[in-house]
Amino acid sequence: MLFLDQLGFPINATWKQNGTTVAGGHGTGNELNQLDNPHGIYVDDDEEATYIADMQNNRIVQWKFNTTSGEIIAGENGSDELFGPTDVTVDKKNDSLIICEHGRSQVVRWSLRNRRKQGIIIQDISCFSLVMNDNGDLYVSTYNNVRRWRERDASWIIVAGGDKLGSTYGLLHNPEFIFVDQTYSIYVSNTGNQRVMKWTKDAKVGDIVAGRSIHRTDLNQLYNPSGVLVDHFNRIYVADRGSHGIMRWISGATEGEITIGGKGEGADADQLNVPYDISFDRYGNIYVVDQWNNRVQKFELDSS
Repeated sequence: MLFLDQLGFPINATWKQNGTTVAGGHGTGNELNQLDNPHGIYVDDDEEATYIADMQNNRIVQWKFNTTSGEIIAGENGSDELFGPTDVTVDKKNDSLIICEHGRSQVVRWSLRNRRKQGIIIQDISCFSLVMNDNGDLYVSTYNNVRRWRERDASWIIVAGGDKLGSTYGLLHNPEFIFVDQTYSIYVSNTGNQRVMKWTKDAKVGDIVAGRSIHRTDLNQLYNPSGVLVDHFNRIYVADRGSHGIMRWISGATEGEITIGGKGEGADADQLNVPYDISFDRYGNIYVVDQWNNRVQKFELDSS
């Protein structure tokens, strides 16, 4: 987990508009220089690598920085071993990956030492994405809520949303990606309701922090929001699939601004085609899973 105070860029920071392909970008396929329907991403600065949930290829691939091909870390034997992974995070303490295996409705642990499955952490959960906080607790999104799982006592509670789909402030509708800050507030891309919600710790209802009404292309709205990040100024970054861009929302604002992309779907260096997940590295560069281009793009912080 990258802590907010590790990001050092100024409040007026911008990003270069031409991205660099750091994974995939060689068409759809299962070769080591290709991806097929990538979903979640984890940027590991310590190992100088990204981990990508390469869903259609049923694998987790590690791409070292400045390399032209990846390495299969989990799922080397195809769907018999790993089926439909949608997200991945790194458990530094236990030197392992934690994977949302959506295809089998479970969360699994995978050793980084011997690259073998260590076991099932959570069963019978229609997981979509997951993150880990600094206490080692897991937050997992499902069809209608976000759950916090404490492995040490094998217990979970609902921390956002409820037991059904809905559009009220206490419910979620197909939540996808999650961000948890250092106060344990939870930011959720509430995709079915076209907005991002924030649940403070122990809250029963959430607040809308990005997206104000049903989908269109105006700056006060979102269209199929997916990946979500929050910076050290509490500004929210959203991978907005429908606008093919990354939008930024200042806390309390009624509309957002396009930070990256938003130039229509395409495969040029300044374009995205269904941005899916996003992540910072410790230098403030933004990594975008450019799903329909089957690549990951890196947009560098503009220091000029």
